Amino acid sequence: MNYIIARLQERSTWQGIVAIVTAFGISLEPSLMDAIVSFGVAAAGMIHVLWPESGTPSK
Repeated sequence: MNYIIARLQERSTWQGIVAIVTAFGISLEPSLMDAIVSFGVAAAGMIHVLWPESGTPSK
């Protein structure tokens, strides 16, 4: 359980989750592909903006 919790605290884990969910959504709803891809890209961007880099001091 500690392993899972540790992985969920990493930015790369969340990027992977967003990528998988986005790809899965594309295969389910081709008519909504643009919206699904836009949402996935936006979610990945927000993860980059809001999640601090490793080793970056918190303020």
